Amino acid sequence: MSRRKFSVEEKLAILKEAEATGIAQTIRRHGIYAKMIYRWRDQLETGGRDGLKAYQRVDPELRRLQLENLALKKLVAEKELALAVKEELLKKTQSRNKTG
Repeated sequence: MSRRKFSVEEKLAILKEAEATGIAQTIRRHGIYAKMIYRWRDQLETGGRDGLKAYQRVDPELRRLQLENLALKKLVAEKELALAVKEELLKKTQSRNKTG
């Protein structure tokens, strides 16, 4: 089978056809693999119509910065959580000291 790029509309039509007539008949008619149908269906469920758009390569530098940003956000979240726990413990110990 030769490699072919499908538009979002073509993918949606093929998915609709597969649902109506069955995957085996659809893959024979269009000359594609069943795995492609399942992948498109998953992409549609997770990302909607935008999930079916053609994959575009992300700049490695941009991806590195995105990962670094994510790591920093996690670090800040962990620090905020630790600070909130310490403040809560401090409030509890102060309230015990006043009453006891």
